[in-house]
Amino acid sequence: MAELIRTNDIALVAVVEALLHGEEIPVHVADRHSSVMEGSSRFIQMRVLVPDDRAAEARILLREADLGEWLRD
Repeated sequence: MAELIRTNDIALVAVVEALLHGEEIPVHVADRHSSVMEGSSRFIQMRVLVPDDRAAEARILLREADLGEWLRD
């Protein structure tokens, strides 16, 4: 799995999930519940993951949606 985004912003994660689902790209959000329990602490953040073979496609999609600034290298 390739990590696309790491954040505590639940709205951002919801938008990214919707975009990826719309293109039928499988997505998994790791640490969702732990991150919510921690609140705004940066100690535990949600990680948006996609299969390695779909990562390039997902990155293009997010850049086209003006979310490229959130992408991890």
